[in-house]
Amino acid sequence: MRREKSNYVIQSVSHALDVLEQFTGDPDELGVTELSKRLKLHKNNVFRLLATLEARGYIDQNKVTENYRLGIRCLRLGQRYVGQTGLLRQARPIMAEVVKASSETAFLAVMNGGSVVPLETVEAEQPVRLVSRLGDLLPLHCTAAGKMLLALADEEVFNVLPERLPKFTETTITERQALSTHLRAVAKQGYALEMGEHTTDVHAIAVPVRDYTGTVVGSLTLAGPAHRLPAARIERDLVALMLKAGIDLSARLGFDTSR
Repeated sequence: MRREKSNYVIQSVSHALDVLEQFTGDPDELGVTELSKRLKLHKNNVFRLLATLEARGYIDQNKVTENYRLGIRCLRLGQRYVGQTGLLRQARPIMAEVVKASSETAFLAVMNGGSVVPLETVEAEQPVRLVSRLGDLLPLHCTAAGKMLLALADEEVFNVLPERLPKFTETTITERQALSTHLRAVAKQGYALEMGEHTTDVHAIAVPVRDYTGTVVGSLTLAGPAHRLPAARIERDLVALMLKAGIDLSARLGFDTSR
């Protein structure tokens, strides 16, 4: 007689997963005491679970607050899941078409907390080209992908941003009110531009990607050296290319593009 799978559950593993699942909502960071209350576990047990998860990269500790948050290994597992469920699989041929048409690098990114994270990239066959490192945490307020996602996100996401935003280059928007005005224009036109705001001499254009529910699930970006992507070329050749690519990818994910 076969035993129920529940009979094989390892309690310590179950508790570790319980810890991870506490970080799926607000706030982003939790302390040992709060986790102990939520899970009804002794603080020593919670601390040991956190230490184990931290050692494996699934949990990070904020050295300032001493609270804990999800680690990069969670992102990597999530990235693997996304790839298995279709987003990346559907995106790759679209990205390849964009790269072929533009001779520049394309990448797909998603929002993760207060950052934007590249999940997949197709590089241009150019001696000098943009290389997007997968899994990197990039700022929302000064990247094309980040601004596109931020422009269509819930207001609560924008409100988390500080009044004074980090400055990366001379063209970075650093005032939240100025960014708000800029994002309204981004939402209206349906694409976002990055003109050396995060990295000097890098220009980019990003468009939204929606799923069958109409939810924005990512941002498709084309990026390259500023001398090959001047504003005139972007407006003349690449806006239409990228808008079509965003629509085509969204359609592959079941979005009704006639809406």
